[in-house]
Amino acid sequence: MSNSKFSKRIIASVPDLSKLFNDNIEDDDVPSLASSEGSPQLSDEDALATITSLPIAENKLQWEFYGLTLWLELEEYDNDLTNAINDLAEAHNVEPIPKSHTTAIYGMTHLSIDEAKRKLHSFKEVVPQWPEFARPVAVVQDIAENGKPGQVCTIAWSELTLATNEDHEKAVDLLYETFFGEDFTRTRPWKPHNSIAYDNPENSDLSLLETVGYVSRHTSLIRNTRRVEAISLWDTNGKMQDW
Repeated sequence: MSNSKFSKRIIASVPDLSKLFNDNIEDDDVPSLASSEGSPQLSDEDALATITSLPIAENKLQWEFYGLTLWLELEEYDNDLTNAINDLAEAHNVEPIPKSHTTAIYGMTHLSIDEAKRKLHSFKEVVPQWPEFARPVAVVQDIAENGKPGQVCTIAWSELTLATNEDHEKAVDLLYETFFGEDFTRTRPWKPHNSIAYDNPENSDLSLLETVGYVSRHTSLIRNTRRVEAISLWDTNGKMQDW
């Protein structure tokens, strides 16, 4: 586990695609699709089997997020939260969440990246250690609709629901005050959760039964209290694949 209580992380919103192209490849270096003389020929049946065995492309999340976002990165036990994200993404053919997290503040548009980084750096003097989270109180799978109370996007998701308390509410207040000033407003009470799967809402393959089944086989997900190991700053503009 990390000894650092706080970190500052910015993920660029535009991925570098330059490595996908190589101008130094000569035409002669490109493998031919034609079979060489003497190569075994696949029957139509074998060819179909080969095609269907190829991995299916991930179902990329299509929702367009916005702004700068603060995540709480929770303590893990044998990488259990990260494993849950990757296992469910593979099982349901969805894009994995890039980092296990509990969102503290989403979608800030009033600050530059440098301003937000300075404020995050100063916050560690205000709250040296975020209050510990008790064990999750529920396992949820649902579909969010942007505009409904407490919902800021339209996606299907699975989560471990966490409980807030007076200490958490005070910490959230201080975080908002640091980033928005004394006259901030926020929804109360805070509703912390650690999402373990995202999907597009149309014909989503996520199900509560399968999520509960996974958690029941990996009981560390719901048996343990968790410390906050870091508060990280993310550029969440665009689709999740751009973060």
